[in-house]
Amino acid sequence: MKRADEVAERALALVAASRALRERQDRQRREIYERVQIATLRRPNIPKGIQLRLNLQ
Repeated sequence: MKRADEVAERALALVAASRALRERQDRQRREIYERVQIATLRRPNIPKGIQLRLNLQ
């Protein structure tokens, strides 16, 4: 039984490592997607040569 227990432990460790890798890749994919979304947001269009008023009162 000792050999079977060792094999089972190694299999469970392999499954845990695989799950951790998959979760890390999913997290990285989500972070990259968020950065892409932020980068594609429309920026306000301010024409050149127009001075904006600054109300100091």
